[in-house]
Amino acid sequence: MTHPDPVFDADYHTPVLLSEAVEQLVTNPDGIYVDATFGGGGHSKAILDRLGAKGHLFGIDRDLDAQAHNSLTGDERFTFVRSDFRYIPRFMRYFGIDKVDGILADLGVSGHHLDDEERGFSFRFDAPIDMRMNQGGGETALELIRRSSAEEIETIIRNYGEARGARRMGFLLKKADDEGRLSTINTLIDAISPVVPPHDKKSLARVFQALRIAVNDEMGALRGLLKAGEDLIRPFGRFSIITYHSLEDRPVKNFFRTGHTDGTRVEDPRYGGLIAPFTPLSNKPTDPTAEEVERNPRSRSAHLRTAVRNPGK
Repeated sequence: MTHPDPVFDADYHTPVLLSEAVEQLVTNPDGIYVDATFGGGGHSKAILDRLGAKGHLFGIDRDLDAQAHNSLTGDERFTFVRSDFRYIPRFMRYFGIDKVDGILADLGVSGHHLDDEERGFSFRFDAPIDMRMNQGGGETALELIRRSSAEEIETIIRNYGEARGARRMGFLLKKADDEGRLSTINTLIDAISPVVPPHDKKSLARVFQALRIAVNDEMGALRGLLKAGEDLIRPFGRFSIITYHSLEDRPVKNFFRTGHTDGTRVEDPRYGGLIAPFTPLSNKPTDPTAEEVERNPRSRSAHLRTAVRNPGK
């Protein structure tokens, strides 16, 4: 059976590894699936195209903009939930769902976020230092810097951005804020310019990544998502995750292989063999084709990993 290409809002976000992700995820047309990162709805529309009349899809997103751009409300097989994906089990219980057939998550920042001049995700625009996925609550990146010590800022930049000069950047950002010089993206760039010149886009991207991850607790949310998948996905169901950097990809790879994000292997003391909730569909991730990267350069660092839920776990 062939499936037409779904229509999605490319101005909001172009979905990455679209056909590959849906092909690996959907094995039961009458099953229940979760798109944990609804975004512009591209993956969700493609999943719905694979589902029959009895199938159902839940789309999860904490961003108010994603809810506003939801164009699937007329499909009775679709339910939108505005929430952090780490809380998927809570909402599934609310809807009376015990198990699902698969979960998909695209951990990348949407093109909409990067292109929105007011959100502060990109160093291309002079915007408030915000970087929140959910602008309805939580602290901004500026508030995070303001309440943190220079050493804490250093740790954020080093751990989440893997950037050189983290210690000095922590000092410079704190100094700029203490002196009242930190208010917008351009002032942030100016503050760290002795370490990262404005033309060094790669290093700037690492700093912005670090602050964004910290503001949105992305690593904590990822751990919550992995636990949710272990609890919710029925035997032989699929868990598909698209990552964009090693901080995300490493724990996903480890969890799919061993059941532990740090890669700890637990052997059955009685019968031997690895105790793990999932088995990777492949030892290597699926990467975008050269054609996709040419069409959508933001896909170039994407890795898709899919695992199958083991029975009896």
